[in-house]
Amino acid sequence: MSTSVRKPLISGNWKMHHNHFEALQLVQKLSYLVTADDFDAVDVSVHPPFTDLRTVQTYFLSEKEPIPIALGAQTCHAEEQGAFTGEVSAPMLAKLEVRYVIAGHSERRELFGETDALVNAKVQAILRSGMTPILCCGETLDEREAGSTEAKVTGQVQAGLAGLKGDQVAGLVVAYEPIWAIGTGRTASAEDAQSVCALAREVVRGVAGAAAASSVRIQYGGSVKPTNAAELMAQPDIDGALVGGASLVAEDFARIVQYRR
Repeated sequence: MSTSVRKPLISGNWKMHHNHFEALQLVQKLSYLVTADDFDAVDVSVHPPFTDLRTVQTYFLSEKEPIPIALGAQTCHAEEQGAFTGEVSAPMLAKLEVRYVIAGHSERRELFGETDALVNAKVQAILRSGMTPILCCGETLDEREAGSTEAKVTGQVQAGLAGLKGDQVAGLVVAYEPIWAIGTGRTASAEDAQSVCALAREVVRGVAGAAAASSVRIQYGGSVKPTNAAELMAQPDIDGALVGGASLVAEDFARIVQYRR
């Protein structure tokens, strides 16, 4: 565990929800609900579907004062260009002023067969384009019950960070998302979440050194709600939240951002 002060990052992963009209309505509401004091205390990112990115980006920049919510993406391709029908590259996202890109979300791994090697390639592509990866890790219910959580998380974090320099690791985000808690309504206890996030930080220490481990931000994701956000965020190794369903409702997501109240 580190005593360094790390500004929390609250990220909303919209998954395959909201067309660009609905996306605009959501960020408009969110910009009214979240105050300057909130932005001073936490960083905030939203990760809409690809079809919504330009609409959201334009809104963030169109107000008299730009809205300090970072634009994020849910994934990208590992190559910069090529004959990859249907894919979106990291440089394309960077041109839309995307700042954070999720890499290796459990749904990408479980449903689309993304391997640790591919996730690492995506992490490196995101960094090359000047954006920040949110590297996801987490275990299934079967793995948890078999006592394999430590091995699974350790392997995913080590593989995701392979080949990176210490300063690159220090600036990225790791998200622990127990697969058994995503969209199920089940949430790891604050103590369990802290235990695995602390493990992830120790893995970072082993891969990239103490300075990187002290600086890297580690999010918890898995049925985060306004009712449990404060307890989770009070844990010393939890530096934010990767929020799914609750990020689709402006009032709920704003309450998570405002967990200190």
